[in-house]
Amino acid sequence: MDKREQTIKNMFSEIAESYDQANSVLSLGIHHVWKKKLVKMSGIAMGGKVLDCATGTGDLAIEFKKVVGDSGEVIGTDFCQEMLDVAPAKAKAKNLDIQFRLADASALPFDENQFDVTSISFGIRNVEQREMAIKDMARVTKSGGRVMILEFGQIRTPVIRDFYNFYSHKVLPWLGGVISGKPKAYQYLNDSSQVFPCGQDFADEIMSTGMYEKVSFTPLSFGIAYIYTCIVK
Repeated sequence: MDKREQTIKNMFSEIAESYDQANSVLSLGIHHVWKKKLVKMSGIAMGGKVLDCATGTGDLAIEFKKVVGDSGEVIGTDFCQEMLDVAPAKAKAKNLDIQFRLADASALPFDENQFDVTSISFGIRNVEQREMAIKDMARVTKSGGRVMILEFGQIRTPVIRDFYNFYSHKVLPWLGGVISGKPKAYQYLNDSSQVFPCGQDFADEIMSTGMYEKVSFTPLSFGIAYIYTCIVK
């Protein structure tokens, strides 16, 4: 693990306990709507098998498990144990049986062609070996299956962009700091979102790995975030 990766891991370990509260406050709860939309767009059905990478405290894994039911399987992985420690109790409170395992998205400990859908939400921009992760998610997914990516983007509509930029630069780090006691963590989350490729740029990056037949993308809330639907070869 290199220095940047260790720094990111330490940051998430420090904010793990307040992460859910901060997410709900800072996004006004809209991240739950986005995740539900991703699950619907994935096409997953009852009995399906899903891997959720960078699962954090398990929100997206929980949404998938609601759909695949008892006959399906959902595994959530993350490289930060402190984040994972929060997830099992959340799943149990909803009577959902989900496996949670410590694993890096760029070196997944699974055989090829295992999952109908592999997903990652608000995590790919934090992966140091991003190309490896994009390839490895395809490797463990069945041919014709989908890798679903939810990630922040940049708003292009001028007035809305200016308002959101003020919120993300000034309000978000301050409010995130108040909730978590770690303002630098939320400054990083904002800064990393501002420079991450989005839309066609990121779709082209995914296609350049040679692992996918097709990549499409859907902007959410004027481009605050994007869902990428990636069909595995």
